Amino acid sequence: MVEKKHWETVYQSKAADAVSWYRPHLDTSLALIERVVPDRDAAIIDIGGGEATLVDDLLSRGYRQLSVLDISQAAIDGAIKRLGETADQVTWIAADIMQSSLPAAYFDLWHDRALFHFLTAADQRAAYVERLTRALKPGAHAVIATFGPQGPQKCSGLDTMRYDAESLHAELGSRFALIEHSIELHHTPFDTTQQFVYGLFKRC
Repeated sequence: MVEKKHWETVYQSKAADAVSWYRPHLDTSLALIERVVPDRDAAIIDIGGGEATLVDDLLSRGYRQLSVLDISQAAIDGAIKRLGETADQVTWIAADIMQSSLPAAYFDLWHDRALFHFLTAADQRAAYVERLTRALKPGAHAVIATFGPQGPQKCSGLDTMRYDAESLHAELGSRFALIEHSIELHHTPFDTTQQFVYGLFKRC
């Protein structure tokens, strides 16, 4: 409940483009998604999607089975307001991923940019990985982006974890294969730079 209160305050008090993780378009994520799930009927979930524009861009590209999960109802409300009538095409889930009940073996792609690195306790990460593993179809993909080795140790007033591709893979475990990885230097709205590592994983 502490985390939920924190994120509700963030999204109630700041504009969508006034947070450090804001990007007009998640180009790296979009390129990976379109490559590994070209089928527009693929079931895709954005974990910790907040008010990110990924869902807008996926809708504009013709994807029809989209879900967005975020702990903050305020974030979801903001995204719904931005999308207008097209928001009805998306399944919105206001929930803590570590306590969520997602359908088993349902999703073709799991996307997470900038949630996993906030899970600083081992039991939090284990709960996340359990839900990730259960929700993905065998052979499905996960795109996970976290702060890289040179990324910030704090974000939005909270401690964070930093990963390289190998340590991120180690957290997911042997049920996932690391397909590829890359480094992205994210330029924040405040003229600072944050290092992200992107991992593309396949559910074994």
